[in-house]
Amino acid sequence: MARWQQQAQRVRIVRDTWGVPHIYGKTDADAVFGLLYSQCEDDFDRVEMNYLDAIGRLAEVEGESALYHDLRARLFMDSTQAIAVYRKSPPWMKELLDAFAAGTNYYLHTHPTVKPRLLTRFQPWMPLMFSEGSIGGNISVVPLDRIKAFYSEKKSSTWLDNDRERYQREAVGSNGFAIAPAKSASGHALLLINPHTSFYFRSEVQMVSEAGLNAYGAVTWGQFFVYQGFNQHCGWMHTSSYADSMDEYLETIEKKKGAFYYRYGNKLRPVRAEKVRLPYRDGEKVLHREFTIYRTHHGPIVGQKDNSHWVAVRMMNEPLAALSQSYLRTKADGYAKFKEVQQLNGNASNNTVFADAQGNIAYWHGNFMPRRAPQFDWSQPVDGANPQTEWQGFHGVEELVQVRNPASGYIQNCNSTPFTVAGPGSPSREKYPAYMAPDPENYRGLNAVRVLSRRQKFTLDTLIAAANDPHLTAFDDLIPPLIAVFEAEQDTAAVRPPQAVADAIALLQAWDHNYSTTSVAQTVAIYWAEKLQALARTRLPADKPAPDYMSFVQFTLRNTSAPEKLGALAETLNDLSKDFGTWRKPWGEVNRFQRLTGKIQETYNDQLPSLPVAFASSAWGSLAAYGARAYPNTKKRYGTVGNSFVAVVEFGPRIKARSVVTGGQSSRPGTPHFTDQASLYTNGQFKQVWFYPEEVQAHTERSYRPGE
Repeated sequence: MARWQQQAQRVRIVRDTWGVPHIYGKTDADAVFGLLYSQCEDDFDRVEMNYLDAIGRLAEVEGESALYHDLRARLFMDSTQAIAVYRKSPPWMKELLDAFAAGTNYYLHTHPTVKPRLLTRFQPWMPLMFSEGSIGGNISVVPLDRIKAFYSEKKSSTWLDNDRERYQREAVGSNGFAIAPAKSASGHALLLINPHTSFYFRSEVQMVSEAGLNAYGAVTWGQFFVYQGFNQHCGWMHTSSYADSMDEYLETIEKKKGAFYYRYGNKLRPVRAEKVRLPYRDGEKVLHREFTIYRTHHGPIVGQKDNSHWVAVRMMNEPLAALSQSYLRTKADGYAKFKEVQQLNGNASNNTVFADAQGNIAYWHGNFMPRRAPQFDWSQPVDGANPQTEWQGFHGVEELVQVRNPASGYIQNCNSTPFTVAGPGSPSREKYPAYMAPDPENYRGLNAVRVLSRRQKFTLDTLIAAANDPHLTAFDDLIPPLIAVFEAEQDTAAVRPPQAVADAIALLQAWDHNYSTTSVAQTVAIYWAEKLQALARTRLPADKPAPDYMSFVQFTLRNTSAPEKLGALAETLNDLSKDFGTWRKPWGEVNRFQRLTGKIQETYNDQLPSLPVAFASSAWGSLAAYGARAYPNTKKRYGTVGNSFVAVVEFGPRIKARSVVTGGQSSRPGTPHFTDQASLYTNGQFKQVWFYPEEVQAHTERSYRPGE
């Protein structure tokens, strides 16, 4: 307690008029202490939940249904390993980890009415439970149904492509734009930071220390570094990458005298077996279930193809390098230092869009990248018995797909291929192994190239406009075939189609494929496309990988007949009329933003106030992403994923920046900052960022030390 109180006296938290905390400390560790304290003030539930998730103790609060989620975490990392990594960490990292725990625990001590669901004491090793240094680590891509099928009492094979389910989920991702000085009206580099995540996934903060830290941006709840943001010298934006940084190995299994072995070369090696006992809540009781988990030298077993072939996963598991890289890049003073930090190769899931005050713009596709033999198809499981499938070291930063200061004057990545990242100045696909960049093009990528290439000079205002460009590129492909089918039907059908279908076709024919709260055509198009894709999804071949979103649109058009396309439209009009009394519903009347409780699982109600939202799912090419759906008790759709923290930055002698977050800084209903940014957010508008001390002082709502 004495140490906590002493450290609290070295920290000041200044809340600006939007409630954004600006944390000032003497050392970086002091700033981390203040950051965690302020995060707990804004949303302790999400801080705790992210650690319950990471350390594999979710079943202790959510019950048996989360047991295999916890088992997945235990397969890849456990507290014993994390504690060992903590003890070996350099002094500077230990100070930050200690401050993480101290700031969180001091908050709990000074707020005795806050009742954690489970974690009453945070430990400094907890951030090292993330294999890639950030919330939502790469283990999340390992399908839980395979793990459950293998480790349940009745082993079974679950080998069908799990990606098929993604068409029933909202498309996620992120957008990053960098503008070079030659394409900037001010002559300074510009950066768009636009992560697409579940709403309220990160908070907006500034961290400042007398040791040179001065980072502003989005911090994931419970983490102690600015994940996407900027300092006075440079800025960084991460987009999720499809670069292949992990591999599945098919292990050939034999059982002898009750023990399992796997073939490697001409020999058999014993499969490592370990018993784990996992707790889970059952009402007021805590019960346990014991599992025997298996590993080969490639990694943990996560499923089976058949009785003689098990699946092991190899991925990056370097939490110290990952966490170090995540933190140190926030203190980079330009391109050279940022690239030096990249050489830690601790980022397994992200691309990086970069800009700095010297006028550099740059892009790296992925970061952690194993070197592999080119004769194998690394997009599929490889033969674990073949020694030639071993990783052959790692690619250095210079070998990654990347671009710096392209002649086009812009860089864009929207989770799309890096080979269109900078127009004509993009990297050449032929120079790189296929596993480095299997990412397909997508409709957002097409949209971004169109928007960025057509303007000669950008300002912060026009960069915001570019980020909010309303074109829904997917409908450039979807609508013309529907109209062609209708016109052909008009010429040949003995019975004329219903008048409502003809009226809807006329609306779609006149539509410019741009989103708008007043657009009826947008409502009809999106509901129709969803219905048609649901039909096409049942026709995906079971023995082939699921196509990407753009390819799925083409698959849908090829694998639905003319009557089905028109029939889906007629059904759409009937459904809209049934739900809303008329099919002529403007998009803004059905696509809504609502924040009622601030809980992690929000509830929605058609009878309570909500706001119209024009932008739509990123699956349709909407750069401003808004994934929404109806709930069992609603007819309207409510957003849960998409634009979260969005910022634009100009790097000159002084930083100029604007930002907006979903709803507001606080998670508590009735407080001033619960929804004070909602109208800005839903209208694609941004607030001024206060970066310098004099700006913050002029817009201060409250200034205090932790514990006051």
